[in-house]
Amino acid sequence: MRYKLELAYHGGGFKGWQKQDDSPGIQGVLEEKIGMLLREDIVVYGCGRTDTGVHARYFVAHFDTQHAVPENITYRLNGMLPKGITVFTCNEVSDDFHARFSAISRTYEYLIIHKKDPFSADLKWHNPFIPDLQAMNEAAKMLLNHEEYRCFCKGKAPKDNYKCTVTEAFWSAGENNDELIFRISANRFLRSMVRSTVGTLLKVGYGKMSLAEFEQLLHSGNRSDAGKSVPAHGLYLVDVSYPVEEHFGKA
Repeated sequence: MRYKLELAYHGGGFKGWQKQDDSPGIQGVLEEKIGMLLREDIVVYGCGRTDTGVHARYFVAHFDTQHAVPENITYRLNGMLPKGITVFTCNEVSDDFHARFSAISRTYEYLIIHKKDPFSADLKWHNPFIPDLQAMNEAAKMLLNHEEYRCFCKGKAPKDNYKCTVTEAFWSAGENNDELIFRISANRFLRSMVRSTVGTLLKVGYGKMSLAEFEQLLHSGNRSDAGKSVPAHGLYLVDVSYPVEEHFGKA
């Protein structure tokens, strides 16, 4: 039987989603706790791999089990998980559902605050310099007209595939204009793509890169000409979409 998990996590204190030799990651923590409940070795598959320090307001995973899952598994699991991880639902799905490969879209948001706030220190990036929002949105629109994003990828992409279909990308200002939010959706993302994109768009916003230079960067694919990756703690995975006709959507 296959079960779909919907969860959220605070990325601080974890070395990303994927379990590693020196850290269980969020994946490893879930495998351990679910395995304890079901008394079975469990492998949990996620909808993607978030980097160290990146948060998720909405994340999807799945696992297979030979045992009956108790009705109160969500309650019991949350009682065992560390405070940085919360499971919303655990529902049985068809065997052809895959948290990663069945997903058709993922959405990230990056949060920037201009005023120092001790209560948001590990949840938003404090950047006191206010950029040109209009210029950044003009540049962000160009992302929808391109399909290869080598210039925003950290390292080498699997199978040299740098193609992504970006369906939305825009900046908005928070209340009292003391916060900036960048939102981007695509069918897939490359390693550190969102953080590098944000850093490059900020170069445009600060007048350090023209719109023509930004478009040239997209065509050239030269990572060294892009902006620096912004800190991980301002980044959130906020949505994952699945085909409705396959009944893979949110519970």
